[in-house]
Amino acid sequence: MESRPPLPPFNLETAIQKVRGAEDGWNSCNPGKVALVYTPDSYWRNRAEFIRGREEIVRFLTRKWQRELDYRLIKELWAFTDNHIAVRFAYEWHDDSGSWYRSYGNENWEFDSNGLMQRRIASINDLPIKEEERKYHWDRTKPRPSDHPGLSDLGL
Repeated sequence: MESRPPLPPFNLETAIQKVRGAEDGWNSCNPGKVALVYTPDSYWRNRAEFIRGREEIVRFLTRKWQRELDYRLIKELWAFTDNHIAVRFAYEWHDDSGSWYRSYGNENWEFDSNGLMQRRIASINDLPIKEEERKYHWDRTKPRPSDHPGLSDLGL
C-alpha cells in the first residue's frame, strides 16, 4: 500500500509540510515523480481541463512544462481540516518567445488516509510581466531556499 506522509488528519505543522512538499515536487518539473503523490484514480480540475488518473497527470504536466519554461513556484497554506488543504500559489515562467508571466491561483486538495491526493481543484490566472519584474531567482535545479521570501513576504 502506497503512503505519502504526513498523513491526515492534518495539524498546522503537517499541513505546512504537505504544502512545502508539493511545492518542491512541482518545482522539480518531473511529471513522473509528481504523479506519484496522487492516487492512481486522482481527479483534477486545472483551469478548464479535467484530468483523471496518473497517466493523464503525467501527460498534462509534460505538456505544461514544455510550454512553461524556467518554471518556479511558491505555495502557501491558506486553510486546512482533517484531510483537506487549501493553498494559494504563484509561479513565474516564460514561453518559447521569451514572454514572462506570473500565474496566480488557488487549489483545494483532498487526501486519502494514506496521504495521497485524490482530488485537486485549481483556479489559475496568468499575468504578463516584464523580465525585470520577476521575483523568483533561485537556482531552478534546486528547491526554493528556506531563506527565500514566501508569497506574503513578497506582497503577492
